[in-house]
Amino acid sequence: MSDDVEQSDPVASEEDATEAFDSRSEAERQRDEYKDALQRLQADFENYRKRVSRTSEEATIRAAGDIVAKLLPVLDAFDYAQAHFADATSPEAEALAQARGVMLDALTREGLERIDAVDAPFDPQVHDAVAHAPGDEDSTGQVVENVLRAGYRWKGTVMRPAMVTVRG
Repeated sequence: MSDDVEQSDPVASEEDATEAFDSRSEAERQRDEYKDALQRLQADFENYRKRVSRTSEEATIRAAGDIVAKLLPVLDAFDYAQAHFADATSPEAEALAQARGVMLDALTREGLERIDAVDAPFDPQVHDAVAHAPGDEDSTGQVVENVLRAGYRWKGTVMRPAMVTVRG
């Protein structure tokens, strides 16, 4: 046999191991960086998706509210006509009351609320005081019976305050 048998160099094998370890550490560091970047990207995308959804929903509610605001004068006309025909029992008066009821019911199902605040305490958030009536100390600041124009809320937000007479 020959003396050419290779013997392994312990210094070289240590260097190879250190180099492999450094290479593995670098790969793990890059992996962690990529993982962190991916998690941030996923969180950013989820926030973007929620923001777009919320904005879209708000735009839909606002657009529907704009249409409802345009229909409020029609409801007012129905209210004035119904008050005019309050004592009438004609078929026209009944048809008018039914048409008003159908329209108000449809809008109520979609989120419109009528602000009827007779005998309620005056609240400047939902009432527009346009007249004052004399009253005693117990009823000061209270809305009296005649609401001059109905107020409305759309999805919980005051769309138009009620025009009222306040005692006191």
